[in-house]
Amino acid sequence: MRVLNTLIFLPVFLLGLAAPAAALDSSAGRLKVETVASGLKSPWSFGFLPGGGVLITEKRGRLWYVGTDGQRRAVGGVGPVDVNGQGGLLDVLVPRDFAQSRQLYFSHALAQPGGGSGTAVATARLNGDASSLTGWRVIFEMERGSSGGRHFGSRLVEGRDGMLFVTVGERGDRPSAQDLGRENGSVLRISRDGRVPGDNPFVGTAGAQPEIWSYGHRNPQGATLDLRGQLWVSEHGAKGGDEVNRIRKGANFGWPVISYGRHYSGRKIGEGTAKPGMEQPAYYWDPSIAPSGLMIYSGRLWPKWRGHFFVGSLKFGHVARLSGQPLALRERIKGDETSRTRDIREAPDGTIWVLSEGQGALFRLSP
Repeated sequence: MRVLNTLIFLPVFLLGLAAPAAALDSSAGRLKVETVASGLKSPWSFGFLPGGGVLITEKRGRLWYVGTDGQRRAVGGVGPVDVNGQGGLLDVLVPRDFAQSRQLYFSHALAQPGGGSGTAVATARLNGDASSLTGWRVIFEMERGSSGGRHFGSRLVEGRDGMLFVTVGERGDRPSAQDLGRENGSVLRISRDGRVPGDNPFVGTAGAQPEIWSYGHRNPQGATLDLRGQLWVSEHGAKGGDEVNRIRKGANFGWPVISYGRHYSGRKIGEGTAKPGMEQPAYYWDPSIAPSGLMIYSGRLWPKWRGHFFVGSLKFGHVARLSGQPLALRERIKGDETSRTRDIREAPDGTIWVLSEGQGALFRLSP
């Protein structure tokens, strides 16, 4: 495979088609690969803006804007983030009403009193020329009491009702994922101002955190809605046991009581692979692929892929495509450009965009 020139910046959505491009092999034929941005350091997420621009987050706390002219510039106004192990500036969400509200949402690690840190969600407005954020405000932070730099989760998804889903890892504290009194290891649901929706499943449950929508998760770093508006997440297991899960309101997904993997030491995890009252994954990997990023494709440019799941692999540097009922692995799309795939999303024009931590670059795939 030909290596891309890592200094190229191509216009977003309507990329400079005359520029050199590589290709990836897939079941749907050769995929043209073009570089949107390169020279990134620990990129974590990206989001599409109306009119063709794109925002890219870096874990170290930087936010970049790439315009339709292909030029990249730093965006000022990012608030305090705790760059600590796997934590830092993580996901970015561009809500559906952005063209009117100019509002953005970010997940990040936030330092907390006592030396720990937790997953938090902040909101801010993007100014007209996309050079700066204003009004950075934290609307949610998890309860204090977690330390270390592991398992922040941190994907953000806007539900069809406008509520926000937030994935939170168990912060390396395995038993906390079964404790409804802590947000660790859960999918949360909050309003856009951080309030708790009254129809959340544990509102009114004594001792439970009312933001919790589902629990028993290890470290969900992929989340998206399917074509019917159903929420799905992909999450890291330990040595095996990575999962894709169809999220149900109030459901317990089992970690660390049940798992299809083992601890890194080789020891058995919990009580086995199943237990009454705990959900089974829609798909799992053993050994682990270290999944990050999840997309369910509309079929716009590749009709045969409508409704298919695309999951990035940090460990093996590929994009896994799954489909069917039950879900099954159909292929692995792999090349230099999928090295440590951190995020994957469908653009408004139906192209598929891949954020490679290994390459420090954002790529656009087209037929």
